[in-house]
Amino acid sequence: MQISFNRRRFLEASATGAASLLLLADSRSVWSYQANEKLRIAIVGACGQGESNTNAVAGEDIVALCDVDERRAEPMYNKFPRAKRFADFRKMFDQMHRQIDAVVVSTPDHTHAVAAVAAMKLGKHVYCEKPLTRTVYESRVMRLAAAEHKVVTQMGNQGSATEALRRAVELAWSGAIGELREAHIWLAGGNGPQDRPKDEPPVPPGLHWDLWLGPAPYRPYHPAYVPGSWRSWRAFGSGSGGDMGCHTANMAFRALKLDLLWNAPVSANPSPASVIRVEAQASEIHPETYPRRLTATFHFPARAGLPPAKVYWYNGGPKPPKEILLGYPLTDWGCLASGTKGAVFSSCPWNTRFVLLPKDKFEQFQGPAPSLPRTSGHHAEWIAACKGGPKTFSGFDIGGPLTEMVQLVHVASLVGRPIEYDPASGKIVSPAEANPFLHRDYRPGWSL
Repeated sequence: MQISFNRRRFLEASATGAASLLLLADSRSVWSYQANEKLRIAIVGACGQGESNTNAVAGEDIVALCDVDERRAEPMYNKFPRAKRFADFRKMFDQMHRQIDAVVVSTPDHTHAVAAVAAMKLGKHVYCEKPLTRTVYESRVMRLAAAEHKVVTQMGNQGSATEALRRAVELAWSGAIGELREAHIWLAGGNGPQDRPKDEPPVPPGLHWDLWLGPAPYRPYHPAYVPGSWRSWRAFGSGSGGDMGCHTANMAFRALKLDLLWNAPVSANPSPASVIRVEAQASEIHPETYPRRLTATFHFPARAGLPPAKVYWYNGGPKPPKEILLGYPLTDWGCLASGTKGAVFSSCPWNTRFVLLPKDKFEQFQGPAPSLPRTSGHHAEWIAACKGGPKTFSGFDIGGPLTEMVQLVHVASLVGRPIEYDPASGKIVSPAEANPFLHRDYRPGWSL
């Protein structure tokens, strides 16, 4: 049984789907709009992926565009001439918070949290690109802020909206492949050592370099960082694993219901049965950039009646043993959730197609009726939820824990020994001296 995602063949919204909800009255009387009115959206980061995200919500009312690079943002400024222009989102929120209902954040990783948390504290709904944050701690703050301020959120791992992803998760939950105890996630891309540039070329006209740095420690401008190379640098990005991890690990994370661990009560003395153990090995550790190859093993405890589970992570070339695919060819990318009766496998980095394994066993298998809601699109689902519709499928309640898992790979590799992390409290239980790796200090003027 193999399913591929085709945008034109998205299921029409079901009885709980987004499309039928746009005509309903708004159930959130505190908001100034009705469900059939347009959201007033502010954009933080209008270039690159920000351009794609802005175009995806362009049917609403784009009231403000904020970007630190005026030259690159010029086409978007011209496309939305009525939108007010800003270089500093803090000034935008100060001046326009009463004219904004929702915010789309598409900046580099290191400024996701400061922009999104500021918006949520003002009661604004937030769509934020993946990975949700650059640090483990920031992800926890994002999740808790969304819950505290009761705003609608969505992380930008767009594969979450596809029929294939949701059907794969349904089949895993249905017991079709038996009891799930293991998952493998492998990503083809890697990074590599790079020393910080020593020359200091002039800052290009229109680029507000200090604002681009945001909370990161100051360093001189260099084209090695912007506009598109920041992901490889620890100061700004999350490497190739952070770039694609929240896409590729998505199906397995949901299939094993790992997010349940983050909902446990906080304990002053976490037991060994409640912590996540992570072991990671890197090809090299460089203070400035991410390694060429990185592998990790997660040991997840039992949760809500589900058995303990192991998750294996391979980044930058290493792959799992081919035997896990039960006769199916080993691919460059993959996400596999393995059960006692079979496995569900996606070879697409975005989980937009899948196959049940062994393939011959499930060739004619149909499975149970759909149980998860379908949607007309990832951004459309967020917009509909902002207007009183059903809950988003990739809100910060799951996007936060998924990002924490991805970033814990980097933390464990830096610590250089196994770590035990308590997801309920957001702290490393052992070794306790490793907790500073979960976050970093911000420059003055920037905070959560």
